[in-house]
Amino acid sequence: MSNRRVLGACPVCGSPMQVTGLHCPDCHTSLTGTFDLCKFCRLNDEQQRFVEVFIAARGNIKEVERVLGISYPTVRSRLDGIVETLGYVVQGSRDKEDEVFEPVVRREVLAALDRGEISAEEAIRRLRSQNRASDS
Repeated sequence: MSNRRVLGACPVCGSPMQVTGLHCPDCHTSLTGTFDLCKFCRLNDEQQRFVEVFIAARGNIKEVERVLGISYPTVRSRLDGIVETLGYVVQGSRDKEDEVFEPVVRREVLAALDRGEISAEEAIRRLRSQNRASDS
């Protein structure tokens, strides 16, 4: 069995992908048509790993920080990115804590980019997301 995963987003333009065929390897039944992927298929590998750790930690932010070796603002930023990717609006009011963490998040995004952990496109998306959050 292959370990290849279905891509949730087009690698060229970023639009959501659709499945156009399904096949059973046991009985060789095939279905063709247009099928939507589940919401979680939209998440990239990093986001899926984060969700796994978040669920295993039962939502305990301190445990997520420890397991992934990231800070509180990074956990919040990644969680917000996942919420948006799943198609929901990130809710919540900004408070003094967010204002203190904002420069830290930007530094962490740039550091992750420098280490090659995220692409330039992902860094831009995160920084824009952070800017939108700071404007609200």
